[in-house]
Amino acid sequence: MIIGIPSEIKNNESRVALTPSGAKELSKKGHEVYVQSNAGTGSGFLNKEYLDAGAKILSQASEIYEIAEMIMKVKEPIESEYALIQKDQLVFTYFHFASSKPLTDAMMASRSVCLSYETVEKADKSLPLLIPMSEVAGRMSIQEGAKYLEKPFKGRGVLLGGVPGVPPARVLILGGGIVGMNAAKIAAGMGSDVTIMDVNLSRLRYLDEIMPANVNTCMSSEYNIRNIIGRCDLIVGGVLIPGAKAPHLITHDMLKDMQSGTVLVDVAVDQGGCIETCKPTTHEDPTYIIDDVVHYCVANMPGAVPYTSTLSLTNATLPYALILADLGWKKGCKSNNELKKGLNIIDGKIVYSGVAEAFNYEMGNLDLLL
Repeated sequence: MIIGIPSEIKNNESRVALTPSGAKELSKKGHEVYVQSNAGTGSGFLNKEYLDAGAKILSQASEIYEIAEMIMKVKEPIESEYALIQKDQLVFTYFHFASSKPLTDAMMASRSVCLSYETVEKADKSLPLLIPMSEVAGRMSIQEGAKYLEKPFKGRGVLLGGVPGVPPARVLILGGGIVGMNAAKIAAGMGSDVTIMDVNLSRLRYLDEIMPANVNTCMSSEYNIRNIIGRCDLIVGGVLIPGAKAPHLITHDMLKDMQSGTVLVDVAVDQGGCIETCKPTTHEDPTYIIDDVVHYCVANMPGAVPYTSTLSLTNATLPYALILADLGWKKGCKSNNELKKGLNIIDGKIVYSGVAEAFNYEMGNLDLLL
């Protein structure tokens, strides 16, 4: 198979979809890998490393899209890339369709095959290609939240860990999944007073067992959220419904109950956000303020640490990319149910329920299309 790796062009996105090591593994199996010139530079991987791994370098994205049977990306295509995607071309990336009707409509119009990292799902319901970036984003949510709590950034001026004689910051984490667990680890390690909320009592029991003493668990409900937010300095939204829009757990009217300078970090922003007042921001302009509450809603948080993120992502995606390259997308998805669940759009038809429901679109028959 011919695999194409274009440069990522989203604002301040320095990750790349494949490391030289990954290119080497694909090349060893007889596949052709084409990488856009300098696509890996932001992550610390030079053209020479890809060439030494058996890949070929092309200068323009249009050349990559023109020749490739499978496009591997990190982030969803943006408007300037829509026209480059060809009929029947397999695009393997994070799409998060449910949060963007224009993207969904464009990919349907392209009649390409859209296989979404975030909906590849194991039998135990875990999301193996979302986990690596959720781990990074969860840890970063506290790192960024701590920064924007500083007064020069209009935060409350609170140090997360406090100091002797001064209590630590109070951190609320909505969602006890991968994002929430990783956020809690970092917040607890910095000495904060942490509360994790989730609707799954079994998950809360697990978190209660493994987390340090400064992490408390609480059943998530509107009543409990309203009861605690007025005492919190940093609130992290980490709720995920695979392939569908995130629910609004923090509503606009709740902001009035928060302290001036409270910081909200919505990690779920690329799925529509679990904070009603959330709107996607960029690393270049990451925050905005509503009702004296600081909102940090960067949609590609792991892009700020591209070396770590790229290595972590390739570790997870490469085994699946090898299946797709060896067998083709149809046979690959027939033989691997995890990949099959990653299919979102095929030949203009939506085949993933969460996307169809988000826009009230008709569902195609996945088994017939396979």
